[in-house]
Amino acid sequence: MLRDPSQITHSSRLLIALVLASFLPLFACASATAQSRWVHLGPDGKLVYAHLTTGDRIPDFSFSGYKAGGVALPTVPTAITVAPSGADDTTAIQKAIDKVSGLPLVDGVRGAVELAPGVFHCSGTLNIAASGVVLRGSGTGGDGSTLQETGDPRLALSVAGKLNVSAPGAATYATDDYIPFGATSIHVRSASGFHPGDIVRITKQATPAWVKAMGMDELERPGRNEHWVQGDLSVRRRVASVAGNTLTFEIALMDSYDAKYTGAGQVRVDRVNVSGQIANVGIENLRVEAPARSVDFSAPHSSGLDIRDAVDSWVRSVNFVDNTEGVTLNSGTERITLLQVDVTQHKFVTSPAKPFDFSINGSQILIDRCSGTGDLVFYVATQARQQGPVVVLHSTFHGNGHLEPHQRWSTGLLIDNTAVPDSEINLINRGTMGSGHGWTIAWSVSWNNTAARFTIQQPPMSLNWSIGDVGQQQQQPMPTSGGKKGPDLPSGQIESPGKHVRPNSLYLQQLYERLGPAALKNIGYDADAR
Repeated sequence: MLRDPSQITHSSRLLIALVLASFLPLFACASATAQSRWVHLGPDGKLVYAHLTTGDRIPDFSFSGYKAGGVALPTVPTAITVAPSGADDTTAIQKAIDKVSGLPLVDGVRGAVELAPGVFHCSGTLNIAASGVVLRGSGTGGDGSTLQETGDPRLALSVAGKLNVSAPGAATYATDDYIPFGATSIHVRSASGFHPGDIVRITKQATPAWVKAMGMDELERPGRNEHWVQGDLSVRRRVASVAGNTLTFEIALMDSYDAKYTGAGQVRVDRVNVSGQIANVGIENLRVEAPARSVDFSAPHSSGLDIRDAVDSWVRSVNFVDNTEGVTLNSGTERITLLQVDVTQHKFVTSPAKPFDFSINGSQILIDRCSGTGDLVFYVATQARQQGPVVVLHSTFHGNGHLEPHQRWSTGLLIDNTAVPDSEINLINRGTMGSGHGWTIAWSVSWNNTAARFTIQQPPMSLNWSIGDVGQQQQQPMPTSGGKKGPDLPSGQIESPGKHVRPNSLYLQQLYERLGPAALKNIGYDADAR
């Protein structure tokens, strides 16, 4: 029997189903009822989770989104209305944003800058750098508000705080030999300096031993040294409770920590102070349009929205048209909802490197009922060295693009009820592609999606899941330099291919169980959507 993820290597084709042998009585009706053996509805209608003998299990992703999920996006009162002038409107809009940014915060908000119907010509980037400020248009249609970019290619909208993380508080080290994916508790040498409500940073080293075990120590291209993942891999979590030397977190850890590769007692836990993120910032009811350009991705190009170091914020009902890149979230973003955001491109890049409709490097991100249309693009891509949860929910993407994590070991992605009917959903090893992206993603779930093709690969010492997905399941080797083709990499856990499972939506069912039916209503769903 396969006892732990460290036995899963490139050469191993053993199925994790063997690990679940002891669970088979629970799932005797799985094939008839199209339920997953990993997580399914029990007799009481609530989710039942299976796990490896090491404790790894599919976690609760429902903490993704504004204010950790299940909270309605606010409607912020209008403070200033701006009408289009027929000339360059950049200065007028920025002055309105700056004025609202100087208003006092009341219940976390200052006010909205509302754009009247019409076309606003903008030759510069519009910047929001204060909490509680909303930029709101009058709609995305012909009678709504359009930001028409003029001049050289550039960023249209910027939302930016200045994250600062300091560690003046308690520090200790985990004593567990193995901390599983999905764990909510860890044991430490001393928890005496920690209290409920503290924010802690959990850090492990990307050691040479781990990189080698992942098969990433020999990435190379002619004339270049590849460096897959180096240095620290860190995540922040809030402490829910302290009992003896056990710390329990509000949200599960979405990576595993194995002392065989990190070194015994080398996972560090620091109590940290976090400041500088801006909150309750919204962009909504707006069309952002750039001149359609076919460019090399390395050349200057237009981008729609960049969100940096923001928390508990949102983008709602915004259309980005012919921006080479759509929405980018950096590693300092947390608890962000992107709702009904559309990215449409009519012309495409001319280079092998491709742009992103949604580039995600934050945590607790919810991409809900979003869409994209275009070729030669990554529709949704996680970036490097970031733990989720990140959720893509009920979204649709058309064209010859890919929904595909991009580079260097992100974890904790759920793709749920999303359609890429013309192309692919991939959780893969990108090998020497890009700058040596290697294993892009692990410990991630594709749930009840539809695509033309899926490539779901199994990284060493970890898992990826395809559960209830409809579309061709395929295999491929790791990309290497010089076109040298190796063996196909092992597939991840492919369950109920071609037939959706229950519950319909893992995210919505988890949210319902955690917070009740009002939470679903708050985000625009009813209980039947589960």
